Amino acid sequence: MTKRGNGEGSIYRRNDGRWVGELTIEGRRRKFVYGKTRKEVQEKLQAALQEKQQGVVLEGTVRQTLGQFLVDWLENSQKQNVRARTYERYEEIVRLHIDPVLGRHRLQKLSAQHVQAFYTKKLNEGLSASTVGVFHNVLHKALDTAVRWGLVPRNVCDLISPPHAEGFEIQPLTIEQAHLLLTAARGHRLEALFTLALATGMRRGELLALK
Repeated sequence: MTKRGNGEGSIYRRNDGRWVGELTIEGRRRKFVYGKTRKEVQEKLQAALQEKQQGVVLEGTVRQTLGQFLVDWLENSQKQNVRARTYERYEEIVRLHIDPVLGRHRLQKLSAQHVQAFYTKKLNEGLSASTVGVFHNVLHKALDTAVRWGLVPRNVCDLISPPHAEGFEIQPLTIEQAHLLLTAARGHRLEALFTLALATGMRRGELLALK
């Protein structure tokens, strides 16, 4: 026998004696909870109703995997909104690193533990903490979009601290070393570049951009 009231879903008992709670989501999708007693099902149904009222995405409303979402995110959210080189970098990170490890997980089921294990795996493969930090930034940005689209209730990356890149102390050349470098570079086709680098301290990209 089915009992309904005040938009709180329905509870009924099947022929096998098991109790079932049913909740309609967005007027078309349905969520089911099960239990041995009516009270158990009623408690589960009330918890689901509370989540619905608080705007939490319920299980069953989104069945796509993280990999499927990332493909859609790249194509429909990033491709037209970031520079071409940035998009290529995002696509490469997703395709070569994030998707092979995390892509099979359901978007809603992705946990902080899954993501943390992914970071650890990449560090163990020999990638630097700064590189893994870039992966974190890309995944965090994607999941922020998933939250805005109402696909997940929160960004699990907010629960994780990305690997900390250890700083290093710059060791500048001594005056003697600088003289030796200039002597060795004399007559070299890049002598002017080496001299300018020593004199100004400009970064490599800045030096190479000069005409």
